[in-house]
Amino acid sequence: MTKTELYSWLKSDINHSREKRQQISGVILKEPSLVTDLLSIVLNVNDPISCKAAWVLEFAFKENNSLIFPVITTFLNGLKSLKLESSIRPCAKICEILMLQYFSKKENPIQQTLKTKHLELITSACFNWLIGDHKVATQAYSMTSLFLLGKKYDWIHPELRSILEKNYLNGTAAYKARARLTLAKIK
Repeated sequence: MTKTELYSWLKSDINHSREKRQQISGVILKEPSLVTDLLSIVLNVNDPISCKAAWVLEFAFKENNSLIFPVITTFLNGLKSLKLESSIRPCAKICEILMLQYFSKKENPIQQTLKTKHLELITSACFNWLIGDHKVATQAYSMTSLFLLGKKYDWIHPELRSILEKNYLNGTAAYKARARLTLAKIK
């Protein structure tokens, strides 16, 4: 499948349904070389189809997280350029999963794949998503990632605590619930 064919399929056949996202992520899982093309569509930040590509990337990543390894630096460098909330949310979820795996007590390939530069890119993106005008899901995924990163970098927990306490009063019920959990873990 070419990038043009992939784009056409995303444009015409993918919607919010789990079934459709699973269908095309299955193609990506069978043809891992398509991840590069899929990511380039995700990072075409002004194109509404980038959202659909991000949904598919998240689905495929959940099934086989090693798919992203060849493009991890490109993916993480591209996070700062994302504009559409529908693209940011699945990318924030991917970051959360990366951090959960990286900080897992069980040894896994992500721990060898992610370097200091990658962790810094995730940290930067998550702080931007947390303080920016983003939906609760994106912020919740960012809280989890930053909490975990704070285990490695001492400066993160005080910054995270400060942001959560500052934004708590104006947050939605879901934001407050996740913030309470995160703050409890920090203390």
